[in-house]
Amino acid sequence: MTEPQTFFITGTSRGMGTEFARAALDAGHHVVATGRDPERVVAALGQHDELLAVALDVTDERTVRSAVDAAIERFGRIDVLVNNAGSFQGGFFEEVSSEQFRAQMETNFFGAMNVTRVVLPVMRAQGSGRVISISSTAGIVAGAGGSAYAASKFALEGWMEALHDEVLPFGIHTTVVEPGFFRTDLLAEGSSTFWGDVHLDDYRSSSDQTKEFFRGMEGKQSGDPAKLARTLLALTEMSAPPLRLVAGADSVEGVVRKAQQLVEQARAFPELTSSLDLDDQSS
Repeated sequence: MTEPQTFFITGTSRGMGTEFARAALDAGHHVVATGRDPERVVAALGQHDELLAVALDVTDERTVRSAVDAAIERFGRIDVLVNNAGSFQGGFFEEVSSEQFRAQMETNFFGAMNVTRVVLPVMRAQGSGRVISISSTAGIVAGAGGSAYAASKFALEGWMEALHDEVLPFGIHTTVVEPGFFRTDLLAEGSSTFWGDVHLDDYRSSSDQTKEFFRGMEGKQSGDPAKLARTLLALTEMSAPPLRLVAGADSVEGVVRKAQQLVEQARAFPELTSSLDLDDQSS
């Protein structure tokens, strides 16, 4: 490592965010670690001379502005933004109330946008910066019982892909990370995982199976978040980082399968698509 960088990381009071912040501190960087409760952030990370724990709710633009101002006052710049804060709204579409669906979008999608919108002017003024947003395999491959979560991550993926070309001329690189199943607190019910408010008998059997799957997965995920954190650090040291980082064998498998499916479907119905490029003079 050459000069220390300043990391601004959301959702650091537990799980993957804690590992990201710890890895950056261990590497000698400055870290602005944010969460709704700064005391929980400090409890998770401990005291450190290069740590600034700040209150931030990604859905509250006022706290976002205050946290970014505090970061600039303390360290003078922000080199790496990690949009990590998120939650998992489980349930089949008709089981998830409109309010729950919107709340999922507010946290996982608009929350990342809120923070990035405030940080980008700082990075443009510097002429450099990196924006890393933590997505999921579900940002590429959606499945039954996760429609709200997948929708929020699909939106995140599209926004980040467009943002990449918009900010690159200012020396700002963007990467969206798609982890598979890692041993984090995302599946902790009541704090990070929530189930639908609407109960429908037609979905009960399938819904119960989905819940059983995720409950059985909690704490037994194959991915090591500490290893992902070190990979993230390596990413920030690359002169030309990738637009996407597919993280974990299960995620790679899912993304490859989805890509193959898209190609197969694009070629599957030539009788329906072959005439679409022709002008229809009769219309």
